[in-house]
Amino acid sequence: MGYILEMRNISKSFGEVQSLSNVDFRVGENEIVGLLGDNGAGKSTLIKIITGYHRPDTGEIYFRGQKVENLTVPKARALGVETVYQERALADLQTLWRNIFLGRELSNRLGVLQIKKMKEETYRLMVEKMGYTSAAVNPDAVIKTFSGGEKQGVAITRALYFHADLIILDEPTMGLSLQETRKLLDFVRDIKAAGKSAIFIDHNVFHVYSVADRVVVLDRGRVAGEFQTKDITLDDLMEKMYRVAQTGSLD
Repeated sequence: MGYILEMRNISKSFGEVQSLSNVDFRVGENEIVGLLGDNGAGKSTLIKIITGYHRPDTGEIYFRGQKVENLTVPKARALGVETVYQERALADLQTLWRNIFLGRELSNRLGVLQIKKMKEETYRLMVEKMGYTSAAVNPDAVIKTFSGGEKQGVAITRALYFHADLIILDEPTMGLSLQETRKLLDFVRDIKAAGKSAIFIDHNVFHVYSVADRVVVLDRGRVAGEFQTKDITLDDLMEKMYRVAQTGSLD
């Protein structure tokens, strides 16, 4: 398998706090990787390094086999990295079509916004990607009227539309109902079906296990374990997570 992302020997400290220590982490082409660990395990720091918010103290980062120096947020986005945060970074008071194209509006050669085209594209995405059949939901619907799961779906659809190759899902099921969570997990499966890759961070082992090809467990800034989901049962994975939480080791 080719890797879209490889991180080797990544360490990061904040003052006296060692957030990551010699972490190796990778994501394959068309692979969903679950990232598990308690609060303080280093998950957020790792994601912020991938997205260019933080720079590691040591280590190397490769995208598609090419070493990347001084990764920044714009550079990460140019490399095809998009993040769907639990805050669902959408403009609540704006319409659906404006949110889909926020900051990347379509315009003609004269710089005039192609509003009709953006609304048509939004409608197509709603029907083909988001699964909306109700006439009540349209491109002019205001985002604040959407449920949490629908907002997450909009953010994922937007990332796929703009050809993100690696979509990072940061606690996407937080605050969602059971039905909403099920729909969100379907959106995660859509990422794989589209031939893209994702890093799925969630406290709920069951959610991660149900969609991930591989699971990486972080504990206190180190990789405590790595498992192919096809090779481990959910019960065994949960037992290993419990052991890591108690002892910091799988041994």
